[in-house]
Amino acid sequence: MEILYPMVISAVAVFATLVYASYLDIRDRRVPFIHWLPMLGVGIVCTGYLLWQTTANVSLITGYLAIVLCFLYADYLDSRGGTDSLGLTWYYKKSSIFYYLALVMILPALSWFVFAPSINIQLVPWYAMFVGIFSYISYMEYKGIKGMFDETARPKHRKQDANVSDAINRWYFVLIIVIFAITSLLMLFRPDGWGSPALVILLLAVFCGIFYIFARMHLFGGADAWALIFISFCIPTFPFTPLLGNPPLGFLSFSVLINALLLNLVVPVGIFVINSIRRNRAPLMYMFFGFPVRGDRIQDEWGFVMEDIEEKKGTISRRFIGFWDSVRRMYAGEGRVYTKDLREHPEEFQKELAMYRNAGTVWISYAVPFIIPITAGLITAIVFGDLLFAFMKIIAGGI
Repeated sequence: MEILYPMVISAVAVFATLVYASYLDIRDRRVPFIHWLPMLGVGIVCTGYLLWQTTANVSLITGYLAIVLCFLYADYLDSRGGTDSLGLTWYYKKSSIFYYLALVMILPALSWFVFAPSINIQLVPWYAMFVGIFSYISYMEYKGIKGMFDETARPKHRKQDANVSDAINRWYFVLIIVIFAITSLLMLFRPDGWGSPALVILLLAVFCGIFYIFARMHLFGGADAWALIFISFCIPTFPFTPLLGNPPLGFLSFSVLINALLLNLVVPVGIFVINSIRRNRAPLMYMFFGFPVRGDRIQDEWGFVMEDIEEKKGTISRRFIGFWDSVRRMYAGEGRVYTKDLREHPEEFQKELAMYRNAGTVWISYAVPFIIPITAGLITAIVFGDLLFAFMKIIAGGI
């Protein structure tokens, strides 16, 4: 069995970080960005060394560094130039924006043109588009022009302002991901390009891009998205052949996600059983994903309120929030009541808190941080492999 020792070292760093991040997410429902950086540093060095061992292609390695830096720079822009709770002024200092921008522009140029065996004219327009998009967004940030809404504002204070600048600010990273995907394909099929290793950059662009955009749309937790993104950057392939064999893609993060989703299915089933035993009554879907809590103790719980509750002339009316309505509210970043907001900003939710007390009980969604299944998914993926792929092989008679 071949062992990729750089990936083993990186996997140890990732696992240790995920365990600590899970603890922070359970305790505070937040993982400060700084806690990802040591793991990322180790992972970048190990992955870069592995790429050098297997390809000795400086252009490919520089391309890998370019896509990692683009995600970090996008986080910088989305942080609105502020500082987090640990005071990362060296990273978020607004006056440094153009220094970061210069580095973001230089790395793809080195990868696609300088270190490439020959100039690929097809890449020139894509590079020009790359430079133009990031330059425009950086200028907007430097001038203090906000996007679709101010991410630093709390849900009740976010204001919609649909215009062209807002749309570009929210969706520009989709274009960046498309550019990386297209350039990877061009380098894959070009005779003097990267060859099959270009698939690494392609998979990183598509997989990480999807989860970054999901997080921006509030369809995925920020810490959960960064966990999957950084696992991809740090351990792009399996450190060794898992017990159930390598899946077709051989892309570890995809197997981690699949395993995490499968393991996470246990939670809704458990919630349904508990609700059934306690004779909690709700439409079937909600029996799997939530439970009732006392209205006067709702601030002590974790989760999103699953009901719209109103009080008119002393009469309480309530209805469960529909699935698509819930998705719409997540996307808009407003209209959802999180118990953490009730706890941290009770003065802004006096009306809601009074209605919850009068309602007696309120249904909320369960709030097990997804980073816990991700951690379990990482362990099972490295040791056993892709559980879904192994199950399909068993069904097909392959094992």
